[in-house]
Amino acid sequence: MKPIIPIIVLTLISAATTAFGQVLAQGITSEGRTATRMTPLTKNTQGRTAITDTATRTTPLMENTQGLTTITDTATRTTPLMENTQGLTASKDTCAQEPQAKALTLRECMEYAVSNSTQVRIQQSKNDDARLDRRDAILKAFTPSVDGNSYGYYRWGRSIDPETNTYVTTTSLNQGFSVSAGISLFDGFSAINNLKITKTAVAMGHSQEQQERDKVCLATIEAYFNVIYYTKLAEILTEQTENARNAVKLAERQEELGSKGYADVVQMKADLADREYELTTAINNRDNALITLEDVMYWPVDEKLTIDSDLSSLQFESGNSSAEDVINTAVASMPSVLIAKGSMDNALRSLNTAKWQFLPTLGLYGGWSTSYYTYPGQTGYKATPYWEQFKNNGGEYVQLSLNIPIYDRLQKHTALAKKRNAYQRASLEYDKSLRDVESEVRRAIQDRDGAESALLQAERRADVYDEAFKLNARKFEQGLISSIEYNTASSNYLKAKAERLNAELQYQLKRRVVEYYNGVSYIDQ
Repeated sequence: MKPIIPIIVLTLISAATTAFGQVLAQGITSEGRTATRMTPLTKNTQGRTAITDTATRTTPLMENTQGLTTITDTATRTTPLMENTQGLTASKDTCAQEPQAKALTLRECMEYAVSNSTQVRIQQSKNDDARLDRRDAILKAFTPSVDGNSYGYYRWGRSIDPETNTYVTTTSLNQGFSVSAGISLFDGFSAINNLKITKTAVAMGHSQEQQERDKVCLATIEAYFNVIYYTKLAEILTEQTENARNAVKLAERQEELGSKGYADVVQMKADLADREYELTTAINNRDNALITLEDVMYWPVDEKLTIDSDLSSLQFESGNSSAEDVINTAVASMPSVLIAKGSMDNALRSLNTAKWQFLPTLGLYGGWSTSYYTYPGQTGYKATPYWEQFKNNGGEYVQLSLNIPIYDRLQKHTALAKKRNAYQRASLEYDKSLRDVESEVRRAIQDRDGAESALLQAERRADVYDEAFKLNARKFEQGLISSIEYNTASSNYLKAKAERLNAELQYQLKRRVVEYYNGVSYIDQ
């Protein structure tokens, strides 16, 4: 019997070694149950994200009001990003294994979202109205107005005989036709100025449409990155859950051999339960994030959306422009600046139009008219034939009209004062837009550089915790450390991997924001 015991012991140690070899090869961490949990990301005063480690609990990194940060407001400023009620699509659950349609890239998602955006289509409709206004302004400035008129009436009782100019009691039938035309020769340049205003309005409409496109693209990027985050996090937790199961089995074998106590087994089972809970949470967050992405894209509710979660597909070439170059480019191309400048220019034109209202106006008018009449109720009256009257009663006229404003109860003075105030406000708004863009560009560059540094640190930290976890896994296998120490090492490694994932997405996002200010649209990146 004695030779059998060493054989059994060696067999158990060999099995444990094989199990932990698989654990080490997977390189996935587990989280501590009590002292080593991860907290959600929070936004610091610099607009970047950091890990708050008060209780060190391991929960999904991107919570409802936390997570990645990006530009979301009208002026495209950097504000807290995605919500933790949104999730990511994992690649290892049941639904991911079902047959799916082609996985859409980020660019394809943005193109689909823009083409189906309600706000973009509303702005396109407004642009159509602006082009119609411009057409009307052109016609008003360079073409005359032409009107045609016709009337006819039947009358009975007392009336004036047009031939004798006396009252008679009879019935009469009258018809008349006229054509008139008129054109303004001088209106204080109001028509030409209005033409310029409508032309600028068309250009502003294009900028507003581009602004709406940018908003949709940015919202799509945020939702897309959230999906990727929770997808990858679910993958990490899936492997980590399997890692925890193997650790439980090893702890149970060690208990049988007497190297571990029952408390160690319970600790490892608790850690496994935590991992399973966190995996479920990550999958739920992933599914919620996918729903958010579908809403942003206006994706059909009866179709399943599948995205490309490969992080390598997010790589793109970015420029090395200086902050001043980026600022200059942003000032010249940002829709918010172009809209503010267009409003200021049109306010100045409206002010000039108000000044010109004090000038005289000159118009040229002309026309032709004819008529026909008869008295069917008058005995013995024989009317001149219709076409003969139509010819003989015809006449033309030409009129040159000069209007000189003298006194209108100071209405023109009031209008002038209001236009001057409007121009002052528009100028201030334009100056503010320039300052906002400059501040946004500098903040975006700072955030990008900070995100790059954070990514490098996160990568080094993940490598260190990876090595530390492997060493502690070997020690745990050999019974040299407790389950709590092992769980702490596992949790630190899990947190480091999640932080590296978040840091990479943060960096990718902030790079795109800087390139956007540098004149490269989100879709073209």
